[in-house]
Amino acid sequence: MSRLILVTGGAGFIGSNIATALVDQGYDVAVSDRLRSTESGKWRNLAKHAIADFIDPDDLPHWLAGRGAETQAIVHMGAVSSTTEPDADKIIHSNFTLSRDLFDWCTSHGRRLIYASSAATYGDGTGGFGDDDSLNALKSLRPLNAYGWSKALFDIYARRQADRGSAPPQWAGLKFFNVYGPNEGHKGAMKSVVAQIWPTIAAGGTVKLFKSHNQNYADGGQLRDFVYVRDCVQAMLWLLDNSQVNGVFNMGSGTARSFNDLASATFAAAGQTPAIEFVPTPEVIRDKYQYFTQGPIDRLRFAGYAAPSTPLEEGIADYVRSYLSQEEPYR
Repeated sequence: MSRLILVTGGAGFIGSNIATALVDQGYDVAVSDRLRSTESGKWRNLAKHAIADFIDPDDLPHWLAGRGAETQAIVHMGAVSSTTEPDADKIIHSNFTLSRDLFDWCTSHGRRLIYASSAATYGDGTGGFGDDDSLNALKSLRPLNAYGWSKALFDIYARRQADRGSAPPQWAGLKFFNVYGPNEGHKGAMKSVVAQIWPTIAAGGTVKLFKSHNQNYADGGQLRDFVYVRDCVQAMLWLLDNSQVNGVFNMGSGTARSFNDLASATFAAAGQTPAIEFVPTPEVIRDKYQYFTQGPIDRLRFAGYAAPSTPLEEGIADYVRSYLSQEEPYR
């Protein structure tokens, strides 16, 4: 059997971690992505690893027409991931249209599709974060931005097609929560909070976190489900090893932690005493600011996924000591 797997978005943050793990397991990995400027450093996410092929996304249909026959599965991570991207046409083309086309290609050619959904599909979270992937449940979600909407739209498409009996032999999406870890340096303002505050901590400075504008939460007490990228990779690899598993699942740690916890863990990993001050949340995002997210992974566990979640302090310690503090911070 062919050992070729296509990873779209394979030079990006989570995608490059998946591509690396697959190479380490002996797969031939083809990556489809755009590297942009050499100064962004995105190419360095792959520089240590012998990938088998690299494809510009515009050339992907031609590549599939040729090498698709030997491709075992597609891991679809490619997306416009910025929640503040102003070009809605760009978002819908990348996040929905391309995803739909890959789903249809996998259906007609009998290939498996594992893809990235997002916790952004849950909107403000008032409806909870239960990952019921029935069609009615998916249609009831109300994302807050075009990015979340595009991801929700594809989840609905995949479920509708599956319900109609027109789906790949395996299709599975993971709703990633707040992922942090190596290979996110190119993401700029969209980097995890750990990566954003690290230069300040490394320089011995004071970290700034948002004040709370909700009486139910203390300053810095806003809660998020922070998940180490290593756990996301493990879940993706498990899905590839379990072709009977289909559907859309949460991928978080299952435990909400505060930004104070995250900052304190980053200081501790650097061997420093926490120094934190609070600044007002910008008014432009204040009305839609989420004070709580938590991604229960009960359905993934019920399907058989048994790998333990990495505790926040352990994940941050590994990220800081093995990557952020190193001259060569790439995995």
